[in-house]
Amino acid sequence: MAGGLAITLAGVAGNIISFMVFLAPLATFRQVFAKKTTGGFSSVPYVVALFSCVLWIFYALIKTNSRLLLTINAFGCGIEFIYIAAYLLYAPRRARLRTLAYFFLLDVAAFGLVVALTLKAVRPAQRVKFLGSVCLAFSMAVFVAPLSVIFKVIKTKSVEFLPVGLSGCLVLSAVAWFCYGLFTHDPFVMYPNVGGLFFSCAQMGLYFWYRNPSNAAVLPTTTDAGDGGAAVHQVIELPVHTVAILSVGPVPVVGVHKIEVRAIEQHTNAVNPKAAEIDKPEVIEIVAAL
Repeated sequence: MAGGLAITLAGVAGNIISFMVFLAPLATFRQVFAKKTTGGFSSVPYVVALFSCVLWIFYALIKTNSRLLLTINAFGCGIEFIYIAAYLLYAPRRARLRTLAYFFLLDVAAFGLVVALTLKAVRPAQRVKFLGSVCLAFSMAVFVAPLSVIFKVIKTKSVEFLPVGLSGCLVLSAVAWFCYGLFTHDPFVMYPNVGGLFFSCAQMGLYFWYRNPSNAAVLPTTTDAGDGGAAVHQVIELPVHTVAILSVGPVPVVGVHKIEVRAIEQHTNAVNPKAAEIDKPEVIEIVAAL
């Protein structure tokens, strides 16, 4: 009785948290809808997640008595399909073609091959084990797929493309489904969530490491303390969204005794001046004061 209650609680918790996991990318797609472009976002995690969902639905049907696995993955199929459709709507042509190729190769051809092998080439007594092994492998792929985002974060030192909400939900989801697999003695559910916990924690660690980059441009200069006095080192910090243009002259800017900072007149957008003020950064010129 206690074991059955633990299984139910873990499964319900897994469903609730996984529901949040599937909805986490909504923040990403709000940006896509607002900008009318997918920008640097990749469709790979959504294509792989859809394939994982259809595999787990097939696994739940073959194993039977796995209603909690069936319900959440059915929802996952629907929401991942919507994400892919939205990506195709706003993606550039090359990204759209690449996404369609991934979809047909993985979600159509590969899934059809798994179904054919399971039903035609594997004995009924071995079908759960065979299909569970396939599900385990591709569940790991779901967790590893965001590695492309991790590499982008490390390269750009920016968390713009890191879905931290999704990472946080994945940590909780991995814990819940690990407990469900442990209580039901299902290694195919339990083991992939160990890897999922590791990769999710790695993403969150990167977010907290890179979330507060330096926002000021620092220019070192020197100035006289007086006749015969020692030079004093000064630092000028430029505000965010400022573009510093170093003037080319007979005296270099770095190392001069004094500098002047003056504004440069910018051309505004004749069609929409307000939009130009918002989009264009403040531009200043730094010149040597001779």
